This record gives sequence, C-alpha cells and structure tokens, in this order.
Amino acid sequence: MPRKIEWTVPPEYDGIKTISFLRSRCGVSSRLVGKLKKVENGIMLDGQRIRTIDRLKAGSTLEINIPDEGETPEPMNVPLDIIYEDGDILVINKSPFTAMHPTHNHQGDTLANAVAAYLLEKGEPGSFRAVGRLDKGTSGVVVCALNMYCASKLNGKIEKEYVALVQGNPGESGRIDVPIYRPDPMKTLRACSYEKGVEPAVTNWQAVKHFENATLVRVRLETGRTHQIRVHFAFSGHPLAGDNMYGGFMTEFRHQLLHCEKCSFIHPVTNEKVEFTAAFPDDFEKAVEQLEPV
Repeated sequence: MPRKIEWTVPPEYDGIKTISFLRSRCGVSSRLVGKLKKVENGIMLDGQRIRTIDRLKAGSTLEINIPDEGETPEPMNVPLDIIYEDGDILVINKSPFTAMHPTHNHQGDTLANAVAAYLLEKGEPGSFRAVGRLDKGTSGVVVCALNMYCASKLNGKIEKEYVALVQGNPGESGRIDVPIYRPDPMKTLRACSYEKGVEPAVTNWQAVKHFENATLVRVRLETGRTHQIRVHFAFSGHPLAGDNMYGGFMTEFRHQLLHCEKCSFIHPVTNEKVEFTAAFPDDFEKAVEQLEPV
C-alpha cells in the first residue's frame, strides 16, 4: 500500500546529495529511487519537491512517498492469525494447510488472497510481499512487507528458527552441509548430492527432546533452499513426521511437522530489533503429546 516515510537530515549529511543520503543512510534501493523520481511528490525536502542531485541541509525533513505498484491477488476471506502489524509490516502465523501464493492447485485459498482481503477490508489495499516463504504443510511465522521500501530492506535480513519432529535419534546437535538439486525441472521434488548439487545448502540443528522413535529438533538455516530442512533430514536418515514426499513417518498427519516458531530482524523504518513467535498448530502439539519420552 502507499506509504510516506520521513527522515531528519543529521549534521554529518549537511551538503550531501539527496541520492547519497537515500542510498547510504536510508537504505533505499536504486530501483525504488528510480520509481520515486517518476512519481509526483516522490521525494520532498521540507514540503518541496527535490531532485536526487540536489544537496541537503542539516535539520531538514526529507520525505519519500512510496507508490504501490505491485499486483494485488484476488481478495478472498480466508482466516488469518495475525501476530503483529503496523504501517510497514504484517506478521502472520501461517496455517500448515494454507499455501503462500495462488497456483494451478490453489486458487483463492492462499495466504496472498487472505492478506489482500484483510487489507481491502481495512481500506488499505496493497500487494502481497512476503519476505521469504514457507512450504504448504509448514506452519509458523511469515513476515509481509507492506511497501517496496520495506520489502527491499528486509530481503535476506530475517533470522528464523524452526522446530521439527524427525524420525529416530540423530544425536544432540549437528550441521548438515550437503548441496541440493532438482532432479526433474517439472517437479518440486528436491534431492541431495555432492556431485549433482548446484545449490550449496547448510542446516544447523539441536535436539530439544528425545522420544521412543523420534526427536524434536530446533533448526537454524545458513541458506534458504526450497524444501531444505525436509530434504536434509531425509538425506541424513531422519525424515520429518508426516512428510510423505520425503519418506516421513507418522503418516496419519496430513503435512510435515515443521513449524517456524520464531523470527527476528531490524525493523526497516524504526531500526529497532524486533522478535516474533508463533504458537504451534494443534496437530503438532498433539503429535508430541502422544510420544513416549526417553
């Protein structure tokens, strides 16, 4: 959705060109600067339109007015579990049964459709800009940027922590460093191979609780490949519960028991560190409760 952001020019930027301040101090991407130059009142200094080559004065107020030019999905009333929202970000606890984006298999019942409907109801229609994604079947924290500026600043800057239920006892902690590749370009299935892998992939994990034939593990990723956690644990002989695609056990569950429990990042506008957690879905909780601890 459209957004106005203001900064006060500090003394050390007195006499600096506007473009330098926007790029180095504010973190505005060159792509967005290009768009702002074409928008009426896109870049303003003390209420007056300014060019990117014009120089700033300390104490002045620099303002950008960000348009919303992305594609808006069809709004559909799908329930949302909102953890946090402000004028720049929307943080959601995604259901494992909800896909992120519309595909040929999912039309109208996705997170993108639900967010579009939610924003429209508030009178703030806008594009769906999820920073990172979760597979269908994976639950937990999803961060949506509400404008181009925030999407750009958050890209690659969100730290996530996952919890998964895996088969057997993999030990107390570990690091899986195995490349991932796509055997068939027409299918989403991934596989591990030291020879064929074209995408380096690293997964770090630590055991939380051991059970009779399963282990609850906490996972942090150094890379963000499609299906990475699922593929890596399956490759190591400990597939995720409920994951039929990669040989999971506890197949009575209709999705992989993988949950993004926590995320943290520097807020793109306030520059404060924020952290959000998401409650586990009921079926994940029940799966753990039915297991015998050791």
